[in-house]
Amino acid sequence: MKLSVFSVMTPDMEPEELVVELKQLGFDGVEWRYKEIPADSTKEPISFWGNNKCTLTPAISDEEIKQLKAKSDGHDIEVVSVTPYLTTGDLAETEQVLKVAKTFGASFIRLGVPKYNRSEHFDTLFENCKRYLKECETLCSKYGVQGLIETHHQTIAASASAAYRLVEGLDPNAIGVLYDPGNMVHEGYENYRMGMELLGPYLAHVHVKNAKWVKDSSKDDHQWKVAWELVDEGIVDWVQVIEDLKSVNYEGYIGLEDFSAKKETKEILKYNIDWIKSRL
Repeated sequence: MKLSVFSVMTPDMEPEELVVELKQLGFDGVEWRYKEIPADSTKEPISFWGNNKCTLTPAISDEEIKQLKAKSDGHDIEVVSVTPYLTTGDLAETEQVLKVAKTFGASFIRLGVPKYNRSEHFDTLFENCKRYLKECETLCSKYGVQGLIETHHQTIAASASAAYRLVEGLDPNAIGVLYDPGNMVHEGYENYRMGMELLGPYLAHVHVKNAKWVKDSSKDDHQWKVAWELVDEGIVDWVQVIEDLKSVNYEGYIGLEDFSAKKETKEILKYNIDWIKSRL
């Protein structure tokens, strides 16, 4: 297995700076966060999902892509993914991200999955997403870039089995699943190995982060919430997950996505790679 970093977790670093740091620490690849950043947010404090300096925006030019790719290639850091926040059904934006990913030589992009918030029936969301993924199958095959749906809380793909229902019957060379046990602390937990076995050829990528349940002090004593945690201190048993990945002969990338904010960025990168490599 190879190790990458999703740049959402390095918001205080410039992309070129991250590439150099990843090489020094012994990583193999990078996943670029791809999202429009409102002008107002650049005045806000640095954050994972707001003012994130390590985000590529849709305004990036082909020349800028080529320069950043050259920087990555020169440091032997593979561009694993261009990772956007797509809306289900938005084929125009999906194709635009695929073009960017192809220019980078990336293997994956992340596709849109409907959120579930009780405002729309599951069946409607499911059918809309199935149609979208079928159309994405054609687009992804055209560009030679795999489209992944992520196991993510508050969506209709919170678990491995829910994600499998969406991708079942599609070409696994074009459409796959990004398996994220950390998200499954929020909702969607299933036995890790069982989920991997179910996904089979659709298991395309893995994200590494951790979380735990804590009492929510803003509510009464019976209310709980999920808080992000260090890789070795949350609910996910990553030793077991890694063993399960080995058991299904997974040989792809595992990408770090630590949101614990327990250490400075460079320190948390080293902490994670040292811990993960000691278990591989």
